[in-house]
Amino acid sequence: MSDHREFEAEREKIDFLLEQGYVIKGVTENLSGAFVEFVYQGNDKEKSEKERLHVLHPDSRKYFSTILVQQQRKQSVK
Repeated sequence: MSDHREFEAEREKIDFLLEQGYVIKGVTENLSGAFVEFVYQGNDKEKSEKERLHVLHPDSRKYFSTILVQQQRKQSVK
């Protein structure tokens, strides 16, 4: 898979979870990438309460970091 396609695939997975009502709860980084933990914030009882995504591409890591900062800003405004 090309480098850019790898980034797009990871970004799509992140966007999909966010669109489904998940928010980023935590991140664990190591030498093999980052494990991003999502928690469901919606009302659908059929959805899994938690999801975990292994992110490898550096641009994907920047992408979810930006989303995490936006989430934190929204929480601090409330």
